[in-house]
Amino acid sequence: MAHTMNRRLFLSLFASLPLGTCLAAEDFSVTYEPAGTAKGKHIVLLAGDEEYRSEEAMPALGKILSQRHGFKCTVLFSTEADGTINPDAGASLTNPGALDSADAIVMLLRFRKWNDAALAKFDAAMKRGVPVIALRTSTHAFAGIETSSPFAAWNWNQEGGWGKKVLGETWVSHWGKHKFEATRGVVEPANASDPILRGVTDVFGTTDVYEVHLPDDAKVLMRGLVLAGMTPESAPLETKKTNVKKVEQGINDPAMPIAWTRVLKNEAGTENKIFCTTMGAATDLPNEGVRRMIVNGVFWGLGLEVPEKAEVDFVGEFKPTVYGFKGYQKGVPTSVHRLK
Repeated sequence: MAHTMNRRLFLSLFASLPLGTCLAAEDFSVTYEPAGTAKGKHIVLLAGDEEYRSEEAMPALGKILSQRHGFKCTVLFSTEADGTINPDAGASLTNPGALDSADAIVMLLRFRKWNDAALAKFDAAMKRGVPVIALRTSTHAFAGIETSSPFAAWNWNQEGGWGKKVLGETWVSHWGKHKFEATRGVVEPANASDPILRGVTDVFGTTDVYEVHLPDDAKVLMRGLVLAGMTPESAPLETKKTNVKKVEQGINDPAMPIAWTRVLKNEAGTENKIFCTTMGAATDLPNEGVRRMIVNGVFWGLGLEVPEKAEVDFVGEFKPTVYGFKGYQKGVPTSVHRLK
């Protein structure tokens, strides 16, 4: 009863505020304190996409990084005013101030339109040289930022926006058929010794391969075979793409990159170590290889020795919701993701 009354009081006070008033939302982020030997590093994980259940994936990764590897982890969400998770709330970011102390960023964003104050926090972290581990739709992280904003050029439809400039690619197309053709990861032979691939085997995900064309300074670690079905046993697809952009190009010849790195010198003169994978949706995380690649990417980004076989067991039960628009679990507060 007390919880209900407090929530009603909060909503009543919020409704009475003038339009444009901003409320601090620190209570709606979730922080996992490090277990075991603390690494002294703060990882900020950004959840904010309408389709691939980042609101489930980021807490799961935060728990692994904190409880298995000793990092302090803070997960920021898109929410309603009362802290209820709503991936469709593209302007929302809980507790952007956490970015002030970020030593690394792990992100799964799609078409976010944060206000300038939140965007400035993100920009400041980038200019400090914070490494970025970017998953799936982060290639098109921003859309709808006001044209008057100093960050308007980050919109994905502005020559590829932030994704193209920083990660090396923006949204292009589904290379595999969405929800029908899964992905098997294949290590790029020339880069098989890269530390991010240490201990990574049998990479599979139910999300499809994206079309990706990278700049020359990108180092491809893994390519994605488009599969003829949605299980790990499915054979690689042998058909060819036949639309105007891809006439007679074999869909797996060459296979599209699904994981790569860059080291990018930013406008402030510092360098950002970038690891990007077009995998990483919540339904991809049950695959041990996907989880280990992401965890290894954090160690690499921070300049720490990558473990020979990083511990990536889930902390608690993880049953991801199948991806899809409007398919998120309704009425869930961010507090459910706290460690019990």
